[in-house]
Amino acid sequence: MAQETGKDQVSVIGKVIDKATGNPVESATITVLIKQEQEGVGTENFSRISISDRDGKFNVSVIRATSAEIFITAIGFETLKKTLRLSADATEVNAGDFLLGTEATNLAGVVVTARKPLMQMGVDRRIFNADAAITSKGGNAADLMKNIPSLSVDINGNVQLRNSTPQIFVDGRPTILTLEQIPAEDIEKVEVITNPSARYDAGSTGGIINIILKKNRKAGLNGVVSIGGGTPELFNSNLSLNYRKGNVNLFASGGYNRSGGITEGEAKRQNKSDGIITDYFDQESERERQRKFKSLRFGMDYKFDDYNSISISQGFVDGRFNNIEDQNQRYLDQNKVLTQTGTRQSIEENFFKRSNTQLNFRRTYEKAEKEWTADITYNSGNNGGESSILNQFYTPDGQLSGMQNRVENYSTGNSQQFTIQTDYVNPLTEKSKIELGARSFHNYSKDKLDVFSVANGELTKLPLSNNYSFRQVINAIYTNYSNQLGKLKYQGGLRLEQSSFTGKLLDSAKSFGYDYPSKGNDMWNVVFPSLFLTYELKEGNDLQVNFSRRIRRPNFWQINPYVDISDPMNIRKGNPELEPEFTNSFELNYNRTYSTGNILVSTYFINNTRDITNYSDTISNAELDKLNNASIDPNAILTTFINADRTNRTGLEIVWQQRVGNSFDFTPSFNAQYRDVKASVGGLDLSNTGFNWDFELMANYKLNDPDKKFLNNFSFQVSGEYESPRVTPQGRNKEQYVVDFAVRKDFLKNKAGTLTFNINDVLNSRRFGNITDTENFYQDSYRRWSVRTFRLTFSYRFGKNDIEIFKRKQGGNDENAG
Repeated sequence: MAQETGKDQVSVIGKVIDKATGNPVESATITVLIKQEQEGVGTENFSRISISDRDGKFNVSVIRATSAEIFITAIGFETLKKTLRLSADATEVNAGDFLLGTEATNLAGVVVTARKPLMQMGVDRRIFNADAAITSKGGNAADLMKNIPSLSVDINGNVQLRNSTPQIFVDGRPTILTLEQIPAEDIEKVEVITNPSARYDAGSTGGIINIILKKNRKAGLNGVVSIGGGTPELFNSNLSLNYRKGNVNLFASGGYNRSGGITEGEAKRQNKSDGIITDYFDQESERERQRKFKSLRFGMDYKFDDYNSISISQGFVDGRFNNIEDQNQRYLDQNKVLTQTGTRQSIEENFFKRSNTQLNFRRTYEKAEKEWTADITYNSGNNGGESSILNQFYTPDGQLSGMQNRVENYSTGNSQQFTIQTDYVNPLTEKSKIELGARSFHNYSKDKLDVFSVANGELTKLPLSNNYSFRQVINAIYTNYSNQLGKLKYQGGLRLEQSSFTGKLLDSAKSFGYDYPSKGNDMWNVVFPSLFLTYELKEGNDLQVNFSRRIRRPNFWQINPYVDISDPMNIRKGNPELEPEFTNSFELNYNRTYSTGNILVSTYFINNTRDITNYSDTISNAELDKLNNASIDPNAILTTFINADRTNRTGLEIVWQQRVGNSFDFTPSFNAQYRDVKASVGGLDLSNTGFNWDFELMANYKLNDPDKKFLNNFSFQVSGEYESPRVTPQGRNKEQYVVDFAVRKDFLKNKAGTLTFNINDVLNSRRFGNITDTENFYQDSYRRWSVRTFRLTFSYRFGKNDIEIFKRKQGGNDENAG
């Protein structure tokens, strides 16, 4: 399909095909290299990079020349090089079909290697190759996210995009898995969409992170096995198998991951009255954590004919995690004289089981890029556990003060998610296209938590017990229309979403939730438009402006009035009066692509109305009375959630990817943001403003010297991140910094074996801290979720193309063909 070009440009089109099966190869990297004589400069190289679509097709616009060199690379395939003659007056040149053979040995004389870069720029997203981040080898999805520019991971393993929470998808669909529950070995790539169009779920005010799981499509029987271990208490193993013959592709993978370690935390508080310090409180904690995860995933792709195909997959995840935490507390008067001490020990044992089933149907047509898809996704799971909390206070001289207090928790729960979705794409002309779709999402959960105070062998049920259920439903339809006027491409879309959330506390019959639109009112709250404008300034220089409106619905823990007392001095509680927040997001992007890399500069403005944010205050007497038997201190801080009036964020982001020669590349990224929060509670002004910034860098170096057999094929990677302090309505989050390092050696025939050694958190510095400053207290605290780890992992790739596993050879004839 041609696109309009200037008189000095020509469009190169073609198609990438799997040589063994005849099927198209999606996401292959196409590099078109032009060499021109520049007056006074000599020979100068110009290049343009593109990615093949689902049908294997590509379209690259380059400057006019007499010839071009095309390099095709794709994971699992050999690099292919082709020289193309260009007509002096043609505006479009068909390069034909590129037949890729499966990876065996490197092609002599080819400079471009099969190793994919860390980042690729798509039309509306950034695509990150998981295998390029070797520092996360043997870890989980949270470890991988730490290496992706624009993303940061907090102390609890939650990912943030530009200091906002994105929506997590797996293979384009919702998931009940956490990042910690997805092995990094199962991930092929991660798509980051900073400002989603109307095609995507409106509940993505912080953008979308789409995790694409591996699905090997090489012909024959192929597989990868890996095993690794390290300290503290690290062990990982994974096996992936794939068999493809004719129209059938079968795949399966399974793994086991274990981690542990002892982390520390600290809190120092000043309690105040009318601005005068009344007393002090210090707390130190030490937590021993152990995580064990087992995963299994299998499925099949079947191609009925050239136009119709179906995929089905099934996944299971089983987890066990234990925590033992010891807290030491010190209470001091206003003169810093010790008045009492306390100890608190909590022991937790929890489990979960998750299941995911996906059924996907795809129909293509003779008309290029026209397709219809229909998907069904079903997630289910159950969880449970128990914990015991022991409290004891002492006088300043170490004598017991009062009776030991003991609280026991017992929990069970189950959840189900069901999503049905259909999408239709139809190119009306060579330049225009229309997209239509519908989606229905249903989420059900029922959980029970019983909390007892234990005294003299008797159990007393506490109001902390929480027996609840909820039902969430989101129904949506959308349309997108795109076209092109000269060098200007535009896309406009509209999405309508009806949503409802109904929660119920079964013991008290109290209900809470929301409904949009409510009885036909608030119709604007179901309308979500988007607009994208892209202008090609010149070859390799694109300018894009976009806008979208989104919604962030409060999650269950934010809206559930359950009280969490795992830390007696820092209690958390949901707010059933919480309302969804809405986001208006504007972006201006400039992307410059050149022969050895690219640079992306983004400016953005994000307006959040009814912004969901934390609010902390000293616990009230009414709340304290309810928790009397749980040994809660009268000076405890109660943190809940409120709707701020609004939060505005204005920022600049720069992502630069640069290759230096054939062995070295680096990717620095920088994000600066000004945050303006306007909020109030009961007449108390919580407004705050401030500037924050963060910087990330990943650098790779690979030794390529065939004459030095041992040193050849060594790869080194270092990544680091710094986050400056960031304002909150009642204080600020403290700075964070971390450095990771890894070294990798490829060896054996055809580089089938890989040995990777990595150190995560080299400086042992990754921790989350914040300062809260109110009229009633000032607190400086930090927590850690993980510690520095050392891990060694061995991986082995095996397989033979077109191997026949269902038949035997007869009469010496080879029946491997097909």
